[in-house]
Amino acid sequence: MRAKGVHATEIDVTVPFFDVDSMEVVWHGHYVKYLEVARCALLDELGHNYVRMKETGYAWPIIDLQLRYARPARFGQTLVVRAELVEWRNRLKIHYTLSDAATGERLTRASTIQVAVRLADGEMQLVSPAVFVDDVERHLASSLPRSTGPTP
Repeated sequence: MRAKGVHATEIDVTVPFFDVDSMEVVWHGHYVKYLEVARCALLDELGHNYVRMKETGYAWPIIDLQLRYARPARFGQTLVVRAELVEWRNRLKIHYTLSDAATGERLTRASTIQVAVRLADGEMQLVSPAVFVDDVERHLASSLPRSTGPTP
């Protein structure tokens, strides 16, 4: 069973002709590109995108990628790519779901794991840098519903 994410974002992708094979089915490797677009949108929302990562002295390479294809995506089809933040304190784990925009049918599930690597010396970090954790948790706290006191 997949863990539920604490924050999610969705993007739409319309499958371009150059991403499909002669059967008009998306070549399996292009799904990774769709994940990257959704991941960038999620990181932008969290206030810690790849530019900020570099500014704070860390790279975040992907060390694990898993994809499960249930149905093919096809030329011209509009996909909804959902990225959900699952873990961030020790590593960055994101779950993805790719669905048909018109029907909601799930086409693909995926997950990625990234770890912080200090740019100065290439040292892999065993926990996420405090600056990253602080940015994520600040965003999560600011997106919680505000309480206006007890309900009468």
